Amino acid sequence: MRVAVVLSTYNQPQLLEKALWGYSAQTHRDFEVVIADDGSASSTAEVVNRMRRETQLEIHHVWHEDRGFRKCAILNRAILATTCEYLIFSDGDCVPRSDFVAAHVRNAAPRRFLSGGYLKLSEAVSERVTRETILRGIAFQPGWLRSQGWRPGRRALRLHTGLLAPLLDRLTPTRATWNGHNASTWREALLRVNGLDVEMGYGGEDRALGERLCNLGYRGVQIRYRAPCLHLYHEQPYIDRDVVRANMRTREVIRRQRRVVTARGIINLHGTLDPDNRPSVRQGPSN
Repeated sequence: MRVAVVLSTYNQPQLLEKALWGYSAQTHRDFEVVIADDGSASSTAEVVNRMRRETQLEIHHVWHEDRGFRKCAILNRAILATTCEYLIFSDGDCVPRSDFVAAHVRNAAPRRFLSGGYLKLSEAVSERVTRETILRGIAFQPGWLRSQGWRPGRRALRLHTGLLAPLLDRLTPTRATWNGHNASTWREALLRVNGLDVEMGYGGEDRALGERLCNLGYRGVQIRYRAPCLHLYHEQPYIDRDVVRANMRTREVIRRQRRVVTARGIINLHGTLDPDNRPSVRQGPSN
């Protein structure tokens, strides 16, 4: 099974670098990385090129110009930019544990999508997550995180390994949803639902994709304890409550009408490739 990890990013090269160090330390090595870049400046391309050399990861950088929040469009382009059968989605501000890819691959199953989670770190703790702590696995040790000021409460259970993790995934009351920071499924399924809705802004747009996958007949499987990642701190000035409410209304229509295919995804209303989703792979902006 050929596997690709799709990472969304926008002008966070330092965080993306930490995430890529995490992928360089994976126990499952047979995968490629596709960076879905929503219009970052050249500093992101510089990090990508350097990390290609330093990690030996196979990294493809898919970029379009910055015209506001167009994460769904660039993710669609990333889906088209790879031919791998199985796609794992996360964000460039999330550092994966060393068994992250292995857990997704091990639990992949027909007509299923996997739903992972994350542990949000404070600004101070995020700064102390470094190349060394990632490569040595220290960044995922609850004792070390607590020594840096992390106060997770019961969420620390998400860092347990062994037999406890699959047991907790079965017992958790949290519903398995498509989470853009940690989810995976078959590329064929994503093409059948026409990818992500490019008209949706930030706030639940990933959940809408999962709801259409469910309408297609796919079932979500919870792996939040088996495949954790660390969410590094950053500001979120792009949150617009009106957009979030509009997305909620769209999701209500998807559920009520049992919609499978979005009209504005990889293919548009006229049955042609949406202009935002031209399947090109670039090394980043030319400037």
